[in-house]
Amino acid sequence: MNINSKIEWTGSTWNPITGCTKISPGCKNCYAERMARRLQSMNMPSYRNGFKVTIHEEIFTAPLQIKKPCLIFVNSMSDLFHESIPTDVILQLINVIKRATWHTFQILTKRSERLIALESLIDWPENVWLGVSVENNDYKFRIDHLRNLNANIKFISFEPLLGRIVDVDLSNIDWAIVGGESGPHSRLIEKEWVTTLRDDCIKQNVPFYFKQWGGVNKKKSGRLLEGKIWDEMPTKATILQ
Repeated sequence: MNINSKIEWTGSTWNPITGCTKISPGCKNCYAERMARRLQSMNMPSYRNGFKVTIHEEIFTAPLQIKKPCLIFVNSMSDLFHESIPTDVILQLINVIKRATWHTFQILTKRSERLIALESLIDWPENVWLGVSVENNDYKFRIDHLRNLNANIKFISFEPLLGRIVDVDLSNIDWAIVGGESGPHSRLIEKEWVTTLRDDCIKQNVPFYFKQWGGVNKKKSGRLLEGKIWDEMPTKATILQ
């Protein structure tokens, strides 16, 4: 586990599974794929298969060994609901989460269809935040898939934001993250796309977190939106720190 993540909206990362495949435009310049290839070239054992889906059973129980409460992003280097991951593995990891009651776990997926398919098998623990990624207007259906699931906290990651998203319905959604793409070949983000989502969040009383403008040098581009840092978090959640 990495207990000092550089991802702005979490505290730690836990990668019991690594590797993924592309399913929508937001995947084109995947940062996780780029990082996995680099770690493979450095002969890191966990990335011996590069970005092929790989299950690491030896770290399934890692969160149970960390006694200080953490905010943990699950599978920052993969997608827990990837079609190659057996259902029993997903359920094993959910059970670890259920046992680690002192931590808060964030799970983010682009595979909302599988979320729906497995809903009857999963009783989401209260310490889970469940999210879907929505990069443009064509993928708003993922929000509809998410909103009626039984997770305590449900969130949307509009990152990388690749187009204006209109008439977004945030009912039964607890949090929204927005961010531009970063790294080599990053695609541009328009201010209007961001402010439209921010205004929708304000109107619908959903906490809004603006992660970054992105670009090749995301640190230089910063996080200021109209002179303000927007770092709201889910209001009904108790974050254990």
